[in-house]
Amino acid sequence: MLNLNDLVLFAAAVEHGGFAAASRRLGVPKSTISKRVAELEAVLAARLIHRTSRSFVLTELGRDFYEHARAALIETEAAEAVVRRRQAEPSGTVKITASVPTAQMHLAPHLPALSRAYPRLQVQLEVTDRFVDLVLEGFDIAVRSHFASLPDSGLVQRQLLIEPILLVAAPGYLDQRVALSSPADLASHDGLLTGATATQWQLSNASGETLQTTPLPRMVANESTVLVNAAVAGLGVVCLPETICRAALVAGQLVRVLPEWTAGRVTTTIVMPHRRGQLPAVRAAVEFLARCVGKDAA
Repeated sequence: MLNLNDLVLFAAAVEHGGFAAASRRLGVPKSTISKRVAELEAVLAARLIHRTSRSFVLTELGRDFYEHARAALIETEAAEAVVRRRQAEPSGTVKITASVPTAQMHLAPHLPALSRAYPRLQVQLEVTDRFVDLVLEGFDIAVRSHFASLPDSGLVQRQLLIEPILLVAAPGYLDQRVALSSPADLASHDGLLTGATATQWQLSNASGETLQTTPLPRMVANESTVLVNAAVAGLGVVCLPETICRAALVAGQLVRVLPEWTAGRVTTTIVMPHRRGQLPAVRAAVEFLARCVGKDAA
């Protein structure tokens, strides 16, 4: 069996034109290189190099051997690179927390792809609407959708997505009611509300104009899917983030009402403890979600 190190020294001597040059390049004594190449020739029982004090010339057999030896070394380097890359792959557990609508709209579509992209990474997702203390409860990432800016908590924040809150309703509902041509007309339309006290909608347009309007309360629900289904069923007008009502808009089940107006915007942000954010597995998850969730607005 040939010694792989001897092949390395032999190839270096050939590539650099002699033992002295190879010695300088590798930082290995010239005598060591010469001795190991001689040992290689002894194992092969063949002369690979014609060498004198003034010349270093490969024999014909030496040229053929060098070509195969170099190919073997390239394959060895490639094999090592495969292992190095695999060892560098993110691995371990990433604990994520998110609210119910955020998990449904932004994480559910993308977490399977994250797991496929990083087979050695295990995702643990806790879906909850309660307040979660990331540091005390040991979470790596929180994905939060919010209307106002998050407080400065000492946590690292990375904004993923900003989307408008649209006014939408079912075409069948609109066909049966008076036309909606201005925000003031909402006062005579049924509204699907997110809370019993959230009776007023604050609207704005691209010109910076803002106003408040009060629809007729028809239904109250603090869960987005319920509100979407209620709007599709023709119960009234609802204000929803774009990604939540997009599928129904594309399907023609809902249409935008007063399209030049929006009811604010919602921001989706990744929040994480600074030190955990430096872990390779956490970094990989954050970068992956940033790319995927960022496309949700498209």
